[in-house]
Amino acid sequence: MVAHKNPQIGALNELGQSVWYDNLSRDVLRSGELKSLIDQGVSGLTSNPTIFKQAIADTTNYDDDMRSDTLKALSTEALCEELMLKDVAAAADLLRPTYDATNGGDGFASIEVSPYLAADEKGTVDAALRLWKKLNRPNVMIKIPATPECIPAIQTALEHGLNVNVTLIFSTQVYEQVANAYISALENRVRKGQDVRSIASVASFFVSRVDAIVEKTFDGLVKDGKAQAADKDVFFGKVGVANSKLAYASFEKLFGSERFKVLREQHGARVQRPLWASTGTKNPVFKAVMYVEELAGRDTVNTMPPATVKALIAGASIAPKLHSGADQATSVLSWVNSHGMSMDALLKELQVAGVKSFSDSYKELLASIDDKRKRV
Repeated sequence: MVAHKNPQIGALNELGQSVWYDNLSRDVLRSGELKSLIDQGVSGLTSNPTIFKQAIADTTNYDDDMRSDTLKALSTEALCEELMLKDVAAAADLLRPTYDATNGGDGFASIEVSPYLAADEKGTVDAALRLWKKLNRPNVMIKIPATPECIPAIQTALEHGLNVNVTLIFSTQVYEQVANAYISALENRVRKGQDVRSIASVASFFVSRVDAIVEKTFDGLVKDGKAQAADKDVFFGKVGVANSKLAYASFEKLFGSERFKVLREQHGARVQRPLWASTGTKNPVFKAVMYVEELAGRDTVNTMPPATVKALIAGASIAPKLHSGADQATSVLSWVNSHGMSMDALLKELQVAGVKSFSDSYKELLASIDDKRKRV
């Protein structure tokens, strides 16, 4: 263990969980912020269109790039991609020692395909291959959403040998489709005599948004006289964790199966780790590290926004809570369903809203770049 690693991050690592940083900008790179976090034990990085929108459109850090002769001739979308690629490449290079030290098990930087491709299987595969080739680094992950159209694209990308970060997973049902796509991709590579040892993947399961939508839906039922406000205590702050624990139970079943055992023992395959995303608390009543503490456990990743990482470094109680409470989790979700809230419908709604949110941010980003490049 590195001597100056943060004790809380070190404790999570001891349990088998990696801490990744859900934030990327030129400033994070130039200021030494990312390097400092890596020194404290952060071992990966994620980004998304919303994060890049804030980084590129809302600062002057990228203005010099926009003035460069090599980028001036590009379309707005191509320019945007080049700016993102430059940051992700720099982050991946900072994380490369972690990747090497863990024999390719950690130290990844993620970049997302265009949100406009969320319903385009072929376009997603083409974009993933292009980004992978341009970055040309083994410790990069290409983010692809777990939409119905893109799950086949995820399998194809993995079969091509790409590392994939599957994003926008909200339900156990979709999670299982993603995990099976991963296992099938590895099986297909083995059949072709191709290596699977070097392939890494995470399945990004969103947490806090689940609590937020259940709270909002329940408050609407109370307002309409269809529920009692006092009943909120039964599920308040518990649904996101319960939903995640059931997904983790599926992970243990799928990756503990005889089917995967063959891949692991005979071909050196790695599990596709569940990654807890959206782990900043949206309700100010909740403890800032609530989702960190409740979802600590082996073979997982927790990617955290800046405020959550800061709170974790300041202090947290770390214990393997992920590995207990499955029965309670089932009861919480059953209670929600029995009180006029369909979890299946709410989780589908969240995925649709997630795709729209990233698309809206991307649209704003492109518009801002288009406007800015005319002025710089």
